Amino acid sequence: MSVSTVPDRRWLTSAIALSRLAPPSRARYAVGAIVVDHGGVVLAAGHTGESDPHDHAEEVALAKLAGRCDLSRATLYSSLEPCTARRSRPLTCAGAILAAGIRRVVFAMREPPLLADCHGAEILRRGGLDVVEVGDLAYLVAEINNDVLGVTAVGCTPRCAPTRPGTHRTAAGTTGPAR
Repeated sequence: MSVSTVPDRRWLTSAIALSRLAPPSRARYAVGAIVVDHGGVVLAAGHTGESDPHDHAEEVALAKLAGRCDLSRATLYSSLEPCTARRSRPLTCAGAILAAGIRRVVFAMREPPLLADCHGAEILRRGGLDVVEVGDLAYLVAEINNDVLGVTAVGCTPRCAPTRPGTHRTAAGTTGPAR
């Protein structure tokens, strides 16, 4: 596993910003995904619910590239860990990434076990991909997904509901200054 680079953080921050375009919902996470080639050129991007309420961000970005280019040297940046379980469609995001031939994935936040029990990072690593988690950006993803996390995050571990750096989660599920 490699560590994140300055360009990784920039692209991941862009994917997180893209997730803000997802229609608000308490039934799914707002996710943004960007596929970037080895030279730093954006090949495709997508967000949750972009053209259909069941769309996942990674699925949308990869569909825009279907068969158009070799993705073996590309990196997929996703605000949330790619899913390994879903009810709306048979192909998971981790499965789509593996099938597309992408060899590197960078994400900010693990998928909380609130809507599904996912293990995207582990599945992708077992598939031979380089997977980088940039956890210090997870609080941004949590803030965008407060509609989902805010209702169910009380009592969750930090994996469920990350907090801003320098803060902690209280028993009531709110955040306060670090102790």
